[in-house]
Amino acid sequence: MAQWLLVVATVLVVLGGVWGATAFRPGGRNIGTLSCMVLAFICQMGVLGIRGELRGKCPLGDYGEILAFLAWALVLFYLVVGPAYRLSLLGLFTAPVVAVFQVVAVLPGVMDRDPVAVVEVDPWGEAHAAFSVLSYGAFALAAIAALMFLVLNKKLKDQQLGSSLFRKLPPARSLLDSIVRLTSIGAGILTIGIISAFLMERDSALGSHLIAAIATWLAYLAVVFMYFWRGITPRRLSSSVIVVFILSLLVFAFV
Repeated sequence: MAQWLLVVATVLVVLGGVWGATAFRPGGRNIGTLSCMVLAFICQMGVLGIRGELRGKCPLGDYGEILAFLAWALVLFYLVVGPAYRLSLLGLFTAPVVAVFQVVAVLPGVMDRDPVAVVEVDPWGEAHAAFSVLSYGAFALAAIAALMFLVLNKKLKDQQLGSSLFRKLPPARSLLDSIVRLTSIGAGILTIGIISAFLMERDSALGSHLIAAIATWLAYLAVVFMYFWRGITPRRLSSSVIVVFILSLLVFAFV
């Protein structure tokens, strides 16, 4: 059931992206994309609810669940940040990323079909896992917004002001505000995840993951610090956000 709901969510996300590409109106909200994302979000909630019941804890027990949780977090932050900054095209850029996460999650063997329910749950361990992955939803969306800013900056530099993509992109100020807001939110959420890790029952397997989480946290704090206090350019801010996100994913893939 969970896999089928994830397939439905993927179809809705793809439809939302296609709708955003064909029916976008400059300066306004794309109701079609937003509606598809809301419906996909509801399906994702169903997936996580079903998997949580099967495991008896937060559904982060395998790579499929982690990808599904991350996809949910991405859509969550899009629904919160996108409409607030009138970033309609953000849905178009976000949809492929969410779709890829979910397609991989439903591949055979990626998500356990019969997960074993746990007998005892460490609440701090659950908080550490949930908040850490949730923070990556904010970081991923910040990287997508940063990519949009770099595309816009390139169009401006090349004076391609008449291109259809340029006319569809949100204002640079809105993109920059969303990058800073999402990066700060992600760092704040990851802070809670790291604090929870120190309060949980000791587990020898946690060491490398905790070190990677702290390294990611420090890297994002450094980026935010340089922006607010050192005054790095928006272009360097965007590039840094993308690089840190990619490197942090690579680190977690090998710990």
